[in-house]
Amino acid sequence: MNRIIILSAIMTLMISCNNAGKGRIDYPVTKKGTVADTFFGTVIADPYRWLEDDMSEETAGWVTEQNKITFGYLEKIPYREQIRTRLAEMWNYEKYGMPYREGEYTYFSKNDGLQNQSVIYRQKEGGEPEVFLDPNKFSADGTTSLGEMGFSKDGTLAAYSISEGGSDWRKIISINALTKEIIGDTLRDIKFSGISWKGNEGFFYSSYDKPEGSELSAMTDHHKLYFHKLGTAQTSDEIVFGADRKRRYVSGSVTEDGRYLVVTASVSTTGNELYIKDLTKKSDNFITVIGNFDNDHYVLDNQGSKLFIYTNLNAPNGKIVTVDAENPGPENWVDFIPETENVLQPSTCAGYFFANYLRDAISYVKQYDSNGTLVREIKLPGAGSASGFSGKKDDKAVYFSFTNYITPSTIFKMNPETGETEIYKKPVVMFDGEKYASEQVFYTSKDGTRIPMIITYNKNLVRNGKNPTILYGYGGFNISQTPSFGISTALWLELGGVYAVPNIRGGGEYGEEWHLAGTKMNKQNVFDDFIAAAEYLIENKYTSPSFLAVRGGSNGGLLVGAVMTQRPELFKVALPAVGVLDMLRYHKFTAGAGWAYDYGTADESPEMFSYLLKYSPVHNVREGVKYPATLITTSDHDDRVVPAHSFKFAAHLQEKQAGNAPVLIRIETNAGHGAGIPVSKSIEQYADIFSFTLWNMGIRKL
Repeated sequence: MNRIIILSAIMTLMISCNNAGKGRIDYPVTKKGTVADTFFGTVIADPYRWLEDDMSEETAGWVTEQNKITFGYLEKIPYREQIRTRLAEMWNYEKYGMPYREGEYTYFSKNDGLQNQSVIYRQKEGGEPEVFLDPNKFSADGTTSLGEMGFSKDGTLAAYSISEGGSDWRKIISINALTKEIIGDTLRDIKFSGISWKGNEGFFYSSYDKPEGSELSAMTDHHKLYFHKLGTAQTSDEIVFGADRKRRYVSGSVTEDGRYLVVTASVSTTGNELYIKDLTKKSDNFITVIGNFDNDHYVLDNQGSKLFIYTNLNAPNGKIVTVDAENPGPENWVDFIPETENVLQPSTCAGYFFANYLRDAISYVKQYDSNGTLVREIKLPGAGSASGFSGKKDDKAVYFSFTNYITPSTIFKMNPETGETEIYKKPVVMFDGEKYASEQVFYTSKDGTRIPMIITYNKNLVRNGKNPTILYGYGGFNISQTPSFGISTALWLELGGVYAVPNIRGGGEYGEEWHLAGTKMNKQNVFDDFIAAAEYLIENKYTSPSFLAVRGGSNGGLLVGAVMTQRPELFKVALPAVGVLDMLRYHKFTAGAGWAYDYGTADESPEMFSYLLKYSPVHNVREGVKYPATLITTSDHDDRVVPAHSFKFAAHLQEKQAGNAPVLIRIETNAGHGAGIPVSKSIEQYADIFSFTLWNMGIRKL
């Protein structure tokens, strides 16, 4: 997509705007085709289908011309560089990852401040840290990133995956962890995979057959688990699980004691089969724990043949059960940590179980012993998000982090026997959280459902309806939006902005029932919840439609696309990022069909087709409507939510926009869905987003 070609024979080009924000932009005229699909007797035109071809020079040329218009507009915003400089200044602080022990070393990630990728360090007890892996050396421009990493039990061997240009397709490299020397073959064409070692013999990994045609957009729907024996060619790797029938996601991991291989298999992002194999026995047979896709389950730990399993079977908020591995079916399960009224997210470390609960999207954590007896509730620094509490059984310390919207992520070290906690790493950030308030409110959605939302702002804020506000949301796939610090959010607050995040349906904040209330034929609930959040902010004078921006990425990009087409008058600015925007065809690309549990597909029934058509952003852009100023962001190497979604949405909006508000698309080159994006690119992107947002709210001077 980096190719530059002359498009005179492809499309008629017009001159871009002379001044950012002044007058209507003359966009490149995007060619319209005659392609149409028929769904249950209804013909749906798809004039921009040609933009789905990510391998064509025509599409590459369209990307070049759109970026020319977009960056030409952004370059004329007078304070764009001021925002970028300040963002880089704030971003420039040391950031540490959670420490973990492998063999004789403790490993951790660290970023000095503006390094494109964090560096992996290690140190022996009492020794000095040394660099173990520096992903900044993987590529000159920082666009090759570190993915998964797995160590053998004794810590002498390791394997890690790398992503080039942000792609979900990875390579796996094996090394001698003691000498850091590469050993054996580099494995290629790996996707959605962990790395789990079987002794020092080799490791398990997952992948699809490489698709024909474009590896960025072609469908991948048959995931398999492989075993790579160290020192052998990848072509001889054994298929361990999944050859018999298609499953979209398969993963395998070895228990800490090396006894069991645990396999989860699923056809969508919710619900999985669960299998185990005793690696101490010669039999190749797997034992079925769960043989359907109705619920979510995974093996959390084991003590000999006693398995500890997380499940939401008959427990929508989750619980932990125990069972013997010889007869592991659910009829033999015994509750270990029963379900409560709050959502459970468990982990293990130092021989203990940690039950991390969400209460209205806020963390509280309880520690249990191996008999299921409550030891203590962990004292947290305040209301926010706690994570970590994970490690090996013989660890002597437990590490966890705590953060919220105004508190940078701080790592704590806890003695699991006494509960004594101390700060392990506290970042020094150029941001004074004491100047800001982060309050949780509750509002009522269209159907009367009570929704929590956290609003963060300067304590001196005057509620006069004139505060620039970003309303951020996701609302899908059982993913919870919990409070966390980000430099981009901190800068927005420093600029005088309000930042609001509602916990809308479709997420996991209140368990599987909350999730299901925002899926398939209930998906409109998600949009209604988000619209009601906007109305709450306006009614309570935090902001007004003239100063309200709406933002979200991936499934959150769908959220933005849906609400801006349903209620365009409610927002001044719309910021859909890497969005799922063509709901009639999303399942035709890469692993998109795996999202059908949340969305349904247009092919499954007339009712589902009609429901999707009613809100699909690409199909609901109407002539004569004044849409908000829109900056669509995507990446040319996004092979999860293919950029064609964003391309087609931009083309429709540019064609039909009735007002003077700009409709721009910013297409990052040599980047993917978001994982591993270099710091330099992140800073540039946020500077562009904030500049565009403030400029289109009429703010001419900072």
